[in-house]
Amino acid sequence: MKKEIIMAGFGGQGVMSIGKTLAEGGVEEGLEVTWVPSYGPEMRGGTANCSVILSDTRIGTPLIEEATEVIVMNRPSLAKFLHVVKPGGSIFINSSTVPDEVERNDIDVYRIPCDDMATKLGNPKVSNMVMLGAYIGVTQALKVPTIENMIKHMFSGTKAHLIDVNLKALEAGMSYVNK
Repeated sequence: MKKEIIMAGFGGQGVMSIGKTLAEGGVEEGLEVTWVPSYGPEMRGGTANCSVILSDTRIGTPLIEEATEVIVMNRPSLAKFLHVVKPGGSIFINSSTVPDEVERNDIDVYRIPCDDMATKLGNPKVSNMVMLGAYIGVTQALKVPTIENMIKHMFSGTKAHLIDVNLKALEAGMSYVNK
């Protein structure tokens, strides 16, 4: 198994949290893992992104030329990364902010209204966890209990009150793609 994943969106949409959760979950499950965040001028309103590789064999390079999956949270990310999805791969689109149709018939397209679903859960900031749930629901790249434990770890201490809504968002994303 080898998953080469790119996550992208505006700064503040939680794409780095998705990537970090996947990377830490992969380590927890004993996989080989790379996590490469991209910080820079993108953080000031443009496209922020990161890449994660999860593999059961040694990883030769952390660079991704063709992604098995791409997660996009905004329109500029779709324009920037649609061409990077390898044929037979998948793209996960936050359809709340990206109404565009995908002009490729060689990939699987998953449109998840992440922002709308997060708002219905009472916290618009958990749209990234809705997307993570959708990703896990489709790919089964990691075990659900592993991701749940990563969320509990991420929101420990003074942020513990956020655990429940993030777990609900994860479940909502999984349910949406598995209905």
